[in-house]
Amino acid sequence: MNHSTIDYNTIALEYAQNRRLHPNVFKGILSTSRVKTDDRVLEVGCGTGNYILAFKSTVGCLCWGLDPSTGMVFEAKRRSNNVNFQLGNAETLQFKDNYFDIVYSVDVIHHVNNHFNYFQEARRVLKTGGKFCTVTDSEWIIRHRQPLAAYFPETVETELKRYPRIAQLKEIMKQAGFSKITEKAVEFHYKLEDIRAYQDKAFSALHLISIEAFQSGLDQMKKDLSNGPIPGVSRYLLLWGTK
Repeated sequence: MNHSTIDYNTIALEYAQNRRLHPNVFKGILSTSRVKTDDRVLEVGCGTGNYILAFKSTVGCLCWGLDPSTGMVFEAKRRSNNVNFQLGNAETLQFKDNYFDIVYSVDVIHHVNNHFNYFQEARRVLKTGGKFCTVTDSEWIIRHRQPLAAYFPETVETELKRYPRIAQLKEIMKQAGFSKITEKAVEFHYKLEDIRAYQDKAFSALHLISIEAFQSGLDQMKKDLSNGPIPGVSRYLLLWGTK
């Protein structure tokens, strides 16, 4: 997996403190996968564990969280010992064939060097009929992120270079052997009242723009926030495939 110039070990604490579960992403994965108590669930690129911990607490299923960052895994393990958190790479999953009922990743695919290898590995470790979900951003979503793109427009082109196109991902999923490939967009509206996550650069795109661009956007956020909450909307696209 590729994390560009960002050292995720050094920002793991900021992620743990600031990053939150997207409620409609979780609802979407939960409802489509129909996970049961005795199912095995793997999150690839779990970070500090928001989503896989939600699976554990909501369903009580058997849960694994995988991430290549020692810092992220350390923070995840500090939160719970009821999930099997471990270091690992998306392209070489260290699990036996036909083991999981669902494999998913949230906002991770742009960190993966070889998408085909990852999809092929995900399919290998899935049981027949098991489901695979990649949660990512389309070009339209990246251009319309609110408030990120509005206050830090420099992130847009940077992110478009990082994120693979949806049509490309669907084609690679097909080549890897997945069937019933579908997509569904979800969104969550909110009012931003605390910009600490932006100050702490808890969004990786903020590490990839100039200090001047970052400070300019942050100053404008502070100014606007003094007049009241900033409207925000978080959108994602869920790509599904079945083994």
